[in-house]
Amino acid sequence: MLTRLTRPRALALCALPVLALFGAAAFAPLPFSVAQPGQTTDVLGEDRGKPVITISGAPTRTTTGELRMVTILATGPEADVRLSDVVDSWFRTDRAVMPRDSVYPAGDNSEEANKHNLAEMKESQDAATAAALSFVGDSASKAKVTLNLADVGGPSAGLLFTLGIIDKLDGDGAGGDLTGGKSIAGTGTITDSGEVGAVGGVALKTQAAARDGAHVFLVPKAECADATSELPAGMRLIPVSTLKDAVASLTALEKGSGKIPSC
Repeated sequence: MLTRLTRPRALALCALPVLALFGAAAFAPLPFSVAQPGQTTDVLGEDRGKPVITISGAPTRTTTGELRMVTILATGPEADVRLSDVVDSWFRTDRAVMPRDSVYPAGDNSEEANKHNLAEMKESQDAATAAALSFVGDSASKAKVTLNLADVGGPSAGLLFTLGIIDKLDGDGAGGDLTGGKSIAGTGTITDSGEVGAVGGVALKTQAAARDGAHVFLVPKAECADATSELPAGMRLIPVSTLKDAVASLTALEKGSGKIPSC
């Protein structure tokens, strides 16, 4: 014998599995990482008492101003990120939710992730050195560059390392500083030939830069839209595609003349 259910009762019974699913999702770990603005470091200065950039074998110059590389701080590959964390982050401008695989493509444990990030940092430093020495030319042909930055991995400091080496060796090429005495921040990968690449997390990085006193931010041109999405008040964005673009824009900014691109 069949019993006919009333419509409200049928809807209530159908809703139970859905509610159970949502309840389980609220407590189950999700494949995401939550990121926030991280540390910034002046590559023209020191990190933990040691110069970030050390150059031997060629004359160097005393610099003014700052060139700040920026980072994001993300939950680790083994961290449990739950639905409540994701929902909370969606309503905050200083948080971002990213697929865990995009943050940690090398594996799902901290040891593998750290190894991968340090390898990428080493490759980035080598490319930054090669790009900078090529840009400066013959006067730096015998220069040896050592880069020191503790507890930071990945390739996103490449552009700033390159600019820091150039500033210490040659400045703006006419006796002045690339920074013009200002605090300049930025992000971007670099190749040996001076091509600047995208990095991700730029909206969080501009917030870190503003927090630490920068008012100018060099951003890979392909990420202009992301950089403007949560741009702090008073922050000037300068898009770059190549090392040549970056140096030309900084020189124009320092001299107060010439065309400077914007996002």
